[in-house]
Amino acid sequence: MSATTEPGKQRRAVFLDRDGTINREVDYLSHPDQLELLPGSAQAIALLNQAQIPVVVVTNQAGVARGYFTLEQVHAVHHRLDELLHAAAGAHIDGYYICPHHPTPGIALSPVECDCRKPKPGLLLQAAHALNLDLSGSVMIGDKLVDVEAGLAAGCAAMLVRSGYGAVQETQLDPSRHRGTRVADTLRDAVRTWLVTNLEKRP
Repeated sequence: MSATTEPGKQRRAVFLDRDGTINREVDYLSHPDQLELLPGSAQAIALLNQAQIPVVVVTNQAGVARGYFTLEQVHAVHHRLDELLHAAAGAHIDGYYICPHHPTPGIALSPVECDCRKPKPGLLLQAAHALNLDLSGSVMIGDKLVDVEAGLAAGCAAMLVRSGYGAVQETQLDPSRHRGTRVADTLRDAVRTWLVTNLEKRP
């Protein structure tokens, strides 16, 4: 399967949450040594790489706003994630988009009411602009309803995985709010489903 496009033409993409979707959920993960890939996640991303589908991580990192860790530490975690994905399956991420904000006084050291903290769609919109992505043909995959809602708000399809918080969040899916959202056990299952149902029926 290939998603090769003409020069200048918008590309479909897969947006991924990070914690609980690609790697195991750790409260306020702040150090590369805390990273542990979920089974099959590297292989799932490799499948997308092979299909020439851009893979973009969009992640809320409110620990920065809370003063728990720095943005530089987030970048170090992502560098380690790149290493683990490559070592496991030759996989790579095409872009990382991070929201370091939190809006609540008393929680954030410097509260910011931003447009990028999921469930708002700002991170996906930023990526689409920078990478020339077709949001209507793309999908957001994550383990929380805020991921689903961010994807839908950006005009993407959405999928919830049962890893991380997903099994609990699934019980709160609302067909009227989370229209068309599909559920999969793992990232690998979600990616396989999306590839089969999208790439084979679209030019």
